[in-house]
Amino acid sequence: MSTRKLEPFTVVSVIGVSLAVLACAVPFWMIISGSFTSETQLATTGYSFFPDFDFTAYKMIFTGPAVLNAYVASLFITFVGTALSLAVTSGLSWVIARRVPGISRPLTIYSYLPMLFSGGLVPLYLLVTQYLHLQNSYFAVILPLLVMPFLVFVQVSAFRQLPESIFESAKIDGAGELRMFFTIALPLSKPILAVVGLFYAVHYWNDWFMALLFIDDVHKFPLPLVLQNLISNISFTAMLPQLAEAATPVYQLRLALTTVAIGPILLAYPFAQRYFVKGITLGATKG
Repeated sequence: MSTRKLEPFTVVSVIGVSLAVLACAVPFWMIISGSFTSETQLATTGYSFFPDFDFTAYKMIFTGPAVLNAYVASLFITFVGTALSLAVTSGLSWVIARRVPGISRPLTIYSYLPMLFSGGLVPLYLLVTQYLHLQNSYFAVILPLLVMPFLVFVQVSAFRQLPESIFESAKIDGAGELRMFFTIALPLSKPILAVVGLFYAVHYWNDWFMALLFIDDVHKFPLPLVLQNLISNISFTAMLPQLAEAATPVYQLRLALTTVAIGPILLAYPFAQRYFVKGITLGATKG
């Protein structure tokens, strides 16, 4: 049997991808390993590939209901926010993509302007707190991040790549815009929906600034804000000489907090992986 000769491009590609994987995997593993390494070993010998499996930092994190409540808050914000964002973005993108006279152009301008200008932080704060009265509500975090203009135009491009003949046949059979949207456009756009939903989910999961602005109840803090506060307190404690001896494992706790924060959202990538490449390709071509 004849063996297939490897092309130089294939060899270079495999080597390049392998180096890229190592560049991403090694730092990630060092964070996980450091979170299971005792503070003494981190201070004396530094990071290592093989931890001594010290769980002090994780015991401190999961002592009490603070982190559990933060997980519940982050999960609610992420799931509800992603669902609402997908619904609004899909509907807005469909109307723009269909070029409906009198509606599509104003919505296009309305969606494009936020990419260039911002109303500012003070008007946003006044809108959410004084007019919408959403202080200490999870929707105070969800609504300001509801629509990303960039993702709207990505989905518009994907909708415009769908075969027009399908919609013409549906019109002949008496289907309206809503029925074509729900029964034809959305089922054919699963890849781009998965990609857009993943972007929204990551954005909601990682956001802490909106919660810092609008949520004062510590029991409603999402996980990123809790971790931000914990890291700030740890850093402040480590700077005080009188508390240095009683300080918690600063470096190990930082690494453990990072691992706790990125773990759940990292697990979401395998579920959307089969749609990811195809979805990006659909949204990247101008329709």
